[in-house]
Amino acid sequence: MTDTAQTTHEVEIDNSNRSTTPQTRGFAEFISSGWAEQPTSLPAELPVAPFAARRRTTLAAQFVGERLVIAAGAMKQRSNDTFYQYRAHSAFAHLTGWGSESEPGAILVLDPAQDPAAGDTSHTATLYFRERAGRDSDEFFANPEIGEFWIGPRPSLGQVAAALGIATAHLADFVPGDADRTLDDAELARATSELRLVKDPFELNEMQAAVDATATGFTEVLAALPAASAHPRGERIVEGVFNQRARLDGNTVGYETIAASGPHACTLHWIRNDGPVRSGDLLLLDAGIELDSLYTADITRTVPVSGTFREVQRRVYDAVLEAADAARAIVRPGIRFSDVHAAAMQVIERHTRDWGFLPEDDGTAYYRRYMVHGTSHHLGLDVHDCAQARREMYMEGVLEPGMVFTIEPGLYFQPDDLTVPAEFRGIGVRIEDDIVVTEDGCVNLSAGIPRTADDVEAWIRDAQA
Repeated sequence: MTDTAQTTHEVEIDNSNRSTTPQTRGFAEFISSGWAEQPTSLPAELPVAPFAARRRTTLAAQFVGERLVIAAGAMKQRSNDTFYQYRAHSAFAHLTGWGSESEPGAILVLDPAQDPAAGDTSHTATLYFRERAGRDSDEFFANPEIGEFWIGPRPSLGQVAAALGIATAHLADFVPGDADRTLDDAELARATSELRLVKDPFELNEMQAAVDATATGFTEVLAALPAASAHPRGERIVEGVFNQRARLDGNTVGYETIAASGPHACTLHWIRNDGPVRSGDLLLLDAGIELDSLYTADITRTVPVSGTFREVQRRVYDAVLEAADAARAIVRPGIRFSDVHAAAMQVIERHTRDWGFLPEDDGTAYYRRYMVHGTSHHLGLDVHDCAQARREMYMEGVLEPGMVFTIEPGLYFQPDDLTVPAEFRGIGVRIEDDIVVTEDGCVNLSAGIPRTADDVEAWIRDAQA
């Protein structure tokens, strides 16, 4: 999930042909009266609020004297008057601290100081959103997009201001300016993306919590493998078990769960998940839980459905694990992000060459036939976080403490690949962990999820005991 610019307008839905209630004055008066008083107490400020304020200050300092407009985005229509589950734009969530409870159509505005020429680089932040309607309005009972009768209670301006530590105003009061910088502006989009390259302490805590929740989901999947094997669409059981944990412990999944069994594991983004889970095959599970703060994990484990790796499966698995360990071993401040990939590829090339799969070495990266993807990507509010950052800040960027990214080498031998022996065909293995760079190295946030072949087999036994 990468950054995409979103519009601020509400989605207009015409429900006139479905109305079953005559909109008479008598009915409107009746449905608008007789309600208990709504709560007016103000919540405590959220722990994220001071971190979000510092992020706004850092961003605004790059645009002295300019007005920045960061939209949360509108709801996305699925069909007619139904919508996809709403998720605010990642830049908006990062700069406000407003996660899964964000209001559709909200706008964060950073107004510049009145006299930037005098050296005042400050900005004033205001969060505009559509406040909950009174019970005496048609919106309350007749608007399926925002009416509380349809979607539940909505916050007041004062409640959001107290929780986020930011001034709020009604969305109707927002007046766009001709010189506004919005997320459609490439420079602002880049800046908001690069602002997330280094995580603050709040973000690192959320990342660990997302990984821990994901670990629970993986163990529950292992316990459900016998049920998955008994169903012709067992991959759907795997997906369903994990996605249930995502909804229980978080907001949802951070991306579409990949539950790829047997040869489906050779399809990098297999999300149909409609195949069988057969004993003797490997199951590649690539999944992550997105918390209510919208931070997500991204973990992959490849496990033997029977509980025991076959000899050739273990050989491939161990090669991938060696590549992952080699990449993680070099992670420290000062190296380039691309160095991590290079370290993993050295191992992948050596094993595929030793196995006799590659042509004569002439400097060509023939081994990429069996691993066409990159080894790492940044991780955070998006599963592919910071995607609009400049290449010199991302792929060729220098690692700093607080950066969080994946390490995920793999080997994929397609079922019809005649360059490998028959016993390798249809085997796909990926091992993916989430790494945070520290002052003198790195920490594997997902180290508690079994990784070695022996530990994976023991993990399966324990989960199914």
